Amino acid sequence: MRPAKDFFRPLAVGAPAPVTEIPARPSRAIHFFDPSNAKMAAKVPQMVGTVDVLLGNLEDAVKADNKEAARAGLVEIAKETDFGPTQLWTRINALDSPWVLGDLTTLVTEIGDKLDVVMVPKVQGAEDIHYVDRLLAQLEAKAGLDRPILVHAILETARGVANVEEICGASPRMQGLSLGPADLAADRRMKTTRVGGGHPGYLVRADGNPDQPEARREIFQQDLWHYTISRMVDACAMHGIYPYYGPFGDIADVVACEDQFRNAFLLGCVGTWTLHPKQIEIANRVFAPSAAEIEHARRVVAAMGDGTGAVMLDGKMEDDASLKQCLVMVELAEQLAAIDPQLKAQYDAITIED
Repeated sequence: MRPAKDFFRPLAVGAPAPVTEIPARPSRAIHFFDPSNAKMAAKVPQMVGTVDVLLGNLEDAVKADNKEAARAGLVEIAKETDFGPTQLWTRINALDSPWVLGDLTTLVTEIGDKLDVVMVPKVQGAEDIHYVDRLLAQLEAKAGLDRPILVHAILETARGVANVEEICGASPRMQGLSLGPADLAADRRMKTTRVGGGHPGYLVRADGNPDQPEARREIFQQDLWHYTISRMVDACAMHGIYPYYGPFGDIADVVACEDQFRNAFLLGCVGTWTLHPKQIEIANRVFAPSAAEIEHARRVVAAMGDGTGAVMLDGKMEDDASLKQCLVMVELAEQLAAIDPQLKAQYDAITIED
């Protein structure tokens, strides 16, 4: 374990100093694109400003024959695009692959000044983050970068979930975690072939009526990912980093997609992956508080801003815990309004009566 006094010292001579706090940058949608796909790559410039994060994917969705083309394509896109308020992330190849070293050495030295976050797949434990941490520091020093590139880990294995707390605390670079439901399901031997979302077989059935044994019993579908997301959220909150839902694979089912995104938002996730443009609108809407929620939150803050212990609003008790919840919502609204003119107009239209 690294001593506390050394935790925020650079891991390589000439590397930028690690950050002491992860910036709270809105990242409702992390939109994946394949840099080796010319049609998809051509759309990247026009997506700037419409999505919080654009992520050049180099891993699983890219065929082995296209790995180097995807890497080169991402370098070209980054050099030619002004990303403005949109963050640029990448998902590198797995640490046990033959491509990952080339990913890091090329991207950091050629476009490290444009790259905000490196997403690392299939993280098993703190040792994986330590490897990436040291290598990034060496490459940042070589490239003369003045700010560190942050690291985001994907929970895709049972071992990774078991080690989630130590992963979150492995480096000052740790920006957040994402749920990787497909690989995690396979690693756990879960009996589902769906990429995220629920399953009709995972349910609770209401008790039967002995007097009417043939009567219909209500069925309630359960969330396969509730435990994992909750554990991930707690680990992230403990270490001051950010949790994200991962992919929802059924692109056509926008209703279930919205439900899954909202569940993750309510549990504490700050954003999600989007695999198709139609999912961006859903993510931007779901991972932002509604005007009604912000109106209520501002009313609570206004009523308790003088340190009042407890008040009654609309027949409900609001106390210090309520205030803390509302401050989370108000702070998020302010961050989103700074980058989203439509949300700013909605939030600015809210008036609070004395």
